[in-house]
Amino acid sequence: MMGFIANLFTGPEPSISEARPADAADLATLHAASFNRGWSEDELECLLLDRAVVAHRVMIGRRLAGFIISRTIAGEGEILSVAVASARRGKGLARQMLNLHLRRLAGLGTRTVFLEVGEDNVPANRLYQRAGFRTVGRRQGYYPDRADKNRNGDVPGQAAKDAAALVLRCDLP
Repeated sequence: MMGFIANLFTGPEPSISEARPADAADLATLHAASFNRGWSEDELECLLLDRAVVAHRVMIGRRLAGFIISRTIAGEGEILSVAVASARRGKGLARQMLNLHLRRLAGLGTRTVFLEVGEDNVPANRLYQRAGFRTVGRRQGYYPDRADKNRNGDVPGQAAKDAAALVLRCDLP
């Protein structure tokens, strides 16, 4: 009875499972809300149909709260995208999702995982550092300035401030 009453105030627990092609529309909506250039439903559906892609989603009740998607080949993986709904950030969902995802990749024979992250994305960099990723490269001016709404680098009266991308690597056990 106490568990039922507690759920009335805290809500359902997060549930992490594999993402499927049927999730593409919800993933596209979250991706668009999380990044300058969101991936379309078709792009995500194609990724989710690819046998070399591993994807997980976090559901809270019936609502998508986050996802992570990687591509693997010959013992290496690349995390293509990680997104958590803005209302759910800072609650440990990305850490839980990343930990499970890395274990799944390791179980599939992946030994090294790479990703790129904005140098200015402090929460993500902290997450990846705690998960064992280390910086192995840097791409200057890789991410367009978030204030650049027209995506052309010519916001009137404002110089472009493109962020560098850090290339991170994690060796899996």
